[in-house]
Amino acid sequence: MIVCAAVLGQTNNPLYLEVFQSKGKQEDALKFHYIVHCALDAVEEKVAAPRKAPGEVFDTYLGMLYPTEDFKVYGSISNTRIKFMLVVDEMLQKEDEMRMIFKRFHTAYVDAVSNPFYTTSTSVTSKRFDASVRTLVTSLGAS
Repeated sequence: MIVCAAVLGQTNNPLYLEVFQSKGKQEDALKFHYIVHCALDAVEEKVAAPRKAPGEVFDTYLGMLYPTEDFKVYGSISNTRIKFMLVVDEMLQKEDEMRMIFKRFHTAYVDAVSNPFYTTSTSVTSKRFDASVRTLVTSLGAS
């Protein structure tokens, strides 16, 4: 299911990237780092796309961003332009369920950066955040 979770900052700097596969941890981390950064082009396109109606609300869920042979990248963006991405190895649940996953992912991030000792735009090293993401991934049956 979910094989990688990533959070990217406003300037596309990686704040968090975790791979949930057992083999070749270092090689997988580099591969998924590349896949996530390739998906950033799709994020920029979707954010820059004009809205259809003048009063239309900005939707933070971006949907599937970047399909590869083996993986699909889904994304979401916050109002502060923090990007959340999940790499999955097969089709997950419905779009509504993906939205809920991203809401939980965003909530865990907000809890982590609300710490008064966190420095903005730096890597998220919170053990609590990591545990929350791992719980989210395992609850969906990570591979």
